[in-house]
Amino acid sequence: MRILVSGGTGFIGRPLVKALREAGHEVVVLTRQSALATSGNDYIDSIDALDARPDAWINLAGAGLADKRWTPKYLEEIRESRIDLSRHITDFLLQRQWIPEAVLSGSAIGFYGASETTVFVENSPNGSGFSATLCSDWEASVKPLADAGARLALLRTGVVLDKESGAYPQMTGSFKAFVKTWLGSGKQWLSWIHRSDVVSAIIYILNTPRLSGPVNLTAPAPVTHRGFADAAGRAKPTLLAMGVPAPVMRIMVGGVADELLLVGQQVLPEKLRASGFAFAYPTINEAITAIES
Repeated sequence: MRILVSGGTGFIGRPLVKALREAGHEVVVLTRQSALATSGNDYIDSIDALDARPDAWINLAGAGLADKRWTPKYLEEIRESRIDLSRHITDFLLQRQWIPEAVLSGSAIGFYGASETTVFVENSPNGSGFSATLCSDWEASVKPLADAGARLALLRTGVVLDKESGAYPQMTGSFKAFVKTWLGSGKQWLSWIHRSDVVSAIIYILNTPRLSGPVNLTAPAPVTHRGFADAAGRAKPTLLAMGVPAPVMRIMVGGVADELLLVGQQVLPEKLRASGFAFAYPTINEAITAIES
């Protein structure tokens, strides 16, 4: 299968591209890293350089939500890197009538908004706030390909955990000083997934024609932020435990705190479980044990 991957050099994209190539697929990576784009036909830095119809498009591109403080300029960058790029690639494929058999397009569980009590599944409604609007618009940007006949799966991904980078080292940074911490009250939900399960799930969705529409990429056992801290504390030695007060978080990171860190949502992977997908790390204890091993 010839697969176009946008965002193929990112946190999820790197191991995904490796796994796809090991499975025998021809993978073309769309990347902003010009050095890679000049290294051969496997990497391009402009969609205009794509020279043939892809059988599938996996869309993972986007600036990190928590990479920088949420200034108006960075909020615009977040939207452009997701919505504008997705629309551009969609228009490119439609204009050439290169309709992929399958489109797996990134989204996030922020689609559902925040709640400490609601359990969200794939047919739950769109929430409110910047993240919910971003995800809704992001998903809409690729839907013309579904209208043209592609099977479209919307990858509503939770917080992805692994040791190398991403949320896990940030959330456990204080543990290096033997201090177990959680954010705010710690009661907010964390719907998480191990990075290897994300990669496996994406390949599973690619190979499972009956899976389309929204698909939650989250582990089946969400935890609270305090629950995550307790689980990490069982794997790392600590001497103290404390919550980081909400006002301190707002001073430190601005709007990110109220949109992503001090709130959360309990999201279940109903479609994946019903289809028979097997998680390698279904619980937070199993995931952290693997990360720390």
